Amino acid sequence: MAYPSLPATMPADPQALPTSRQWNALYLVGAVAMMFITLATAMQPLFLRRVLGVSLDSAGMVNASLAVAAEVLTLLVVAGAAALSDRCGRVPVLVGGFLVGAAGALLAPFSATLGAALGLGGVACYFVARMVMALGGCAIWPQLVILAGDFTDREGRARGMSNATSMMAFGSTLVFAVVMQMPRHAGITLVMLFNAALALAGAWLAAGLLGGIAAGPDGRAAPPRRGGWHLIPWQALGDLVRHRPRLRVALVAALLARGNVAMVGLFTMLWTIYFAELAGRSQEQAAAHAGLVLGLLGLLLMLTSLGWGRVVDRLGRLNAIGIGMAVSAVGFVSMGLVVNPFGWLVLLPMSLIALGQAGALLAPDVIAFDEAPQDMRGAVMGALNAVGGLGMVVLLEAGGVLFDRIGPFAPFVMMGACNLLVMAYVHQVARGEQAGGGCVLED
Repeated sequence: MAYPSLPATMPADPQALPTSRQWNALYLVGAVAMMFITLATAMQPLFLRRVLGVSLDSAGMVNASLAVAAEVLTLLVVAGAAALSDRCGRVPVLVGGFLVGAAGALLAPFSATLGAALGLGGVACYFVARMVMALGGCAIWPQLVILAGDFTDREGRARGMSNATSMMAFGSTLVFAVVMQMPRHAGITLVMLFNAALALAGAWLAAGLLGGIAAGPDGRAAPPRRGGWHLIPWQALGDLVRHRPRLRVALVAALLARGNVAMVGLFTMLWTIYFAELAGRSQEQAAAHAGLVLGLLGLLLMLTSLGWGRVVDRLGRLNAIGIGMAVSAVGFVSMGLVVNPFGWLVLLPMSLIALGQAGALLAPDVIAFDEAPQDMRGAVMGALNAVGGLGMVVLLEAGGVLFDRIGPFAPFVMMGACNLLVMAYVHQVARGEQAGGGCVLED
């Protein structure tokens, strides 16, 4: 089944294009959303160690298993939530995700008390709270990316989506650079309750500022088409993947790109917190140090995301993925040379990782949106996110085992090798396009 060339994402009528107010609203909601999602993950190692008493010997497996369970849930739900937005609109799904996430964030800081009262244990109750937060997250960040794509046409898509990505990176940066400095002053419980407040604020902002924006360019949800009344149009998705090599590249890149970001955040925080005593620091000080390092990483990711939009436009979607993966691979492998996570030399490989990831995260989203028919944008982006979730499940679990059995540097080296494999696949597809008469430099 061949698909014709795709129409522009937004209607030609300039009056139907998004206003600057709507763009600014999307940026604000995106920053708040990523603050909520990032803080939930960033506080996990500290909460497990200081409040629930998880030991160093099992830290890697416990933390990685929690992250993997959250990603399994994401894998099961995210595609359906994104496809649902094709039917009922992006904003209702987005607001619902914030409210569900807020419920989990309210439960999390009281896991020890609830576990003792119910006889389940604090870790089990925290597991439930994290799953509720993950369930909400499934309906939050995918909708923000899809909305950014809805707001653009093909020519401006890379820059528009890079701007939105930059603001979401800004939210993550605020968490590591500012909020993660708070536990040693305000306490762990108060910071975790602040995360619940962020989710409620996100729901209020999304409903108030983005209300009225739906899946269809005319303000209504797109009508059910290729998949009939089935929520996910599996057959149409399969046809797209079979006939569009670039969509396959986007899926393979997504399999790794989200895992890259999660691995850096989780295992950097683990490395510093569980080796704090060797460096003569408290665990709160270690968390603050790791937060500062990751905050600088997020700042670089935010700044370079803006430039990557132009790189994608000038060098092409495929080249952007290949370059991003290559730069990230150098950074990840270089982490194998790091001995002291508290030394500032760690910023050099971390900077390379951030520089490469900005492109490796953006380009697959742009390709997927380019290749998606208008009535299947949510379904295609949902499939992309589900594949990313699958990659995170495998990579985080493998990383946890490597962290415990080999050393804290091992998950990073593994990711470097995986990045090189994806780069090789992108190169193969690019050569196939050139042999077929296309040119990878001209998208």
